This record gives sequence, structure tokens and C-alpha cells, in this order.
Amino acid sequence: MATYVTLATLTDQGIRTMKDLARRFQNADQTFASFGARIEEIFLLLGAYDYVVVSEAPDDEAIARAMLAIGGQGNVRTQTFRAFRRDETLRLIEGLP
Repeated sequence: MATYVTLATLTDQGIRTMKDLARRFQNADQTFASFGARIEEIFLLLGAYDYVVVSEAPDDEAIARAMLAIGGQGNVRTQTFRAFRRDETLRLIEGLP
């Protein structure tokens, strides 16, 4: 499975409905699972972003679908990045000149 890092900011709606956060986290887990993906961890942040999400998915299409489904609920805006673990990075550089 590929690893992804998502930076998320709350929308006005997301801020107004913070009391539903536990339910939204549970819904996110279910949404990701429906696309064969998995949320490893969600961190609350201080600063320009409100959350960082570390997740795994079988491919870019699966994570794109999951993020579109989450974003479509209107609570967060996201930026998602493919992240390469240490062993993956070392494999990528094998054979470089």
C-alpha cells in the first residue's frame, strides 16, 4: 500500500460543527475503507493547517476517490501528497548515477 500525507483546513461549516468531530472521524474511516484505503493517524495542528492525516491506499486513484468523497461533505479542504517511506526511497535511488 502507498502512503499519503494530507494537510487539511476546516471550512466555516467544519468549524461550526466541531461537536460532530468524533462522528466525522468515524465516517472518514468508513469512507476510506470503502475505497480500500486506511487512515493511520489524524493529528490536530496549530498553525496554517488544522489537521495532518497519514493514510495508506492501494493506489493514487483510491486516495483521490476517498479525498473527493471527504471533501464533498464540506467540512475540510485538503491537499494530499504521496509520501515514500525510507525503504521505498532507498529502492528509488538504487542505480542512480
